Order: sequence, then C-alpha cells, then structure tokens
Amino acid sequence: MDLRPPSVRALLEELEQLPGVGPRTATRLVQHLLRHPSGARRLAAAVAGAAQIVRHCRECFLLAEEERCRLCQDPARDREVICVVEDPLNAWAVEATGEYSGLYHVLGGTLDPLHGVGPDELTVSALVERVKRNVVGEVILATNPTVEGEATAHYLARVLRPTGVRLTRIAFGLPAGGEISYADQVTLTRSLAGRRGMD
Repeated sequence: MDLRPPSVRALLEELEQLPGVGPRTATRLVQHLLRHPSGARRLAAAVAGAAQIVRHCRECFLLAEEERCRLCQDPARDREVICVVEDPLNAWAVEATGEYSGLYHVLGGTLDPLHGVGPDELTVSALVERVKRNVVGEVILATNPTVEGEATAHYLARVLRPTGVRLTRIAFGLPAGGEISYADQVTLTRSLAGRRGMD
C-alpha cells in the first residue's frame, strides 16, 4: 500500500521531471519542503511569479521581465559584437567573466536532426535578420564543444558568411563534451581572449 498522500505523490512526480532530479533526490526535496512549510510557500510563490512574468527578450532571447532585456536596453554595451550561445545559462557564464561587453543572442538549443531540431526550431533566422539590420562587426560563436554544438557553429558560419560579418569561434580550454555553464571564470576568460576566426 502506498502511504503517500496524493498531493505528495503529485509533488514527487513534478520534481522528478526536473533535470538531474531522480526519485531519491525528489524524496529528499519533498521531505525538506514539508518540514519547512514557510520556505515551501516562498519557493512556490517565487516559481509562480517567475513563470508569470519571465519571458524571452524579443531581440536577443535572454530571459527578461520586459519585452527587451536589461543588456539590450543598456546603451553602454558594444552593439557591434554579438556572442551567440545555446541557452541563457551560457550567457550568464560568459557575463560572469567580466571580460565581455557586447550583446548576446540565445539560440534556444543546438541543431539535432535525430531529435527533430532544425534551424526553424532555433532562433537562427532572427540572428541573421539582426546581423543584417544592425551594424554588427563581429559574431562570436560560443556554442558548446559537443558534436551538436560544433555542427551548429559551422551551420551558423555558413548562413552568416554572406552578410560579411567577421565570424569568430571562442577557443576552448574545456574538455570535449563539456559545457560552458560549468566552466570556471579563468577558463572562460581565456576562451574569449583566444577566440579564432571561422573559415
């Protein structure tokens, strides 16, 4: 007989849908939340609030609470350089280095034909239009050094080359198969400084 109340089972099922959360971790999280109901209520309010107001910036697709994110609204940012990343976590990691002052463009993933992810499922056309519409001198391709990330970088280089923009690829001090969001700041700083052209 399952002794867990239906509400607890439902909470466990939802938590297990999160990346990296299996049944044991979900159980520990539920135990903690039920022992600390005021913290659980704050967490629920924060999740509900974020789900209600957070959206993607209409220009760069970073997470924002307004139509345009703070970086796209910041006149001090270098508008001639765009760093293309797979997801907002990668942009946050690059920004944390303090070495980059340009703008970002979030693709929303990588090309992955085996799972039905092509250019139309990503923000590739928005990137191409953005480069054509604005005075952009350089596009830094900062996709992860995975098979899909490399394929996406090469595809972007091919579709952006006709615009005449300078294309660079960040140099990686990361192991193959690693992810930008897990890199330390020194590694990311060196990667940005050592970026190279895309032939």
